[in-house]
Amino acid sequence: MRLAESRREFLRFLAGSPLAALPGFVPGILADLCAAERGRASGGPQEDTFVLKSADQALDVMEFEAAAKKALPPAHFGYLATGVDDDGTLHANHAAYARYEIRMRRLAGAGKIDTSVHVLDTTWRTPIVICPVGSQRAFHPEGEIAVAKAARAKEHLQILSTVTNSRVEDVIAARGGPVWYQLYATDVWDVAQGLVKRAEAAGCPVVAVTVDLPSNSNRETLFRSRRVDTRQCSGCHEPGLLGQLHHAPMFSGLDVSKVTRIDAGELSWDFVKRLKDATKMKVFLKGIVTREDAEVAVLNGVDGVIVSNHGGRAEESLRSTLESLPEVLTGCGGKIPVMLDGGIRRGTDIFKALALGATAVGIGRPYVWGLAAFGQPGVEAVLEILSRELATIMKQAGTPSISQISRNSVVPRPA
Repeated sequence: MRLAESRREFLRFLAGSPLAALPGFVPGILADLCAAERGRASGGPQEDTFVLKSADQALDVMEFEAAAKKALPPAHFGYLATGVDDDGTLHANHAAYARYEIRMRRLAGAGKIDTSVHVLDTTWRTPIVICPVGSQRAFHPEGEIAVAKAARAKEHLQILSTVTNSRVEDVIAARGGPVWYQLYATDVWDVAQGLVKRAEAAGCPVVAVTVDLPSNSNRETLFRSRRVDTRQCSGCHEPGLLGQLHHAPMFSGLDVSKVTRIDAGELSWDFVKRLKDATKMKVFLKGIVTREDAEVAVLNGVDGVIVSNHGGRAEESLRSTLESLPEVLTGCGGKIPVMLDGGIRRGTDIFKALALGATAVGIGRPYVWGLAAFGQPGVEAVLEILSRELATIMKQAGTPSISQISRNSVVPRPA
């Protein structure tokens, strides 16, 4: 706060100086800052500091981020906000969408818009998938149950995390239908097998194995937020991995005493074969980002892939999922569905991902912002805004159905 006040004092000094009006005296962004400060001093337009008080006030999904930050303890918001190292990959995921422009078609008779997509044996109202995010009661007391109720109300596919705070059986009951199950396989086969059997018995039709987190990652934004969080958290956070697993309901009844990691560091293609033999569920791999791995996935009988880099939380590759999508599609050769997550913030982002070949797209942070700020109504509002934005751009681009969105619908933005 002292730094911000010093900045304001300095800018007020510059803004009030007659030298500031001379050409070239204050270059670039400093000139813009001075202009903004002069505007504030003269009662002109000021920076928008509005924070949502209810979900129905939101103009776009980004407005939920500030509301979530206000509602959450610093460490909880930091867990949600963090990427790896300098957060470069996290930001690259969204920035990639600005590299494409949308081609507008006129007189296309796009009066009635159909946003439905067909994935495996199911038709969904929209291509927007609710991605797995762990420990959702850290963001709202109802956690995954509130999200499931929102998914039911808005008819969206939901994927449940292995480290959910709610039992898969309870989430399916709240959803009023099956959800997909995301698997952290751990380094103990019996534990992985137990998780998969439980998900299958509960009615999950698909298991999505996370392969995009091969080791611990350097989440500096999270670590910094912890330093400023003065709460005593030992009552709800047991130290160590075993303590965390004892609190996770999906591990109830399983012997986790030999588990030393839940990431993908121990996984190989032999695990994929073993998993396919052990379950009747369809097997997706979440985290495929190269043509070579996509080709091997198809050869191993995988039923689908999700192009993902864990929301920029796994490694600092600086490569977005949107940039990875074309070569993954090449590797899959049209034989299996290819979904994508990472960086989706607008309906136009969804449109571009679909135009580049994605079967469906997943969102993570945006719906959790809504959850943290307002519970189920916040999640519903996020889903509604993105769905509405997608329908709007489909109409403007002359593509009344998802099947009519093609590679010809977008062009690279000139450098």
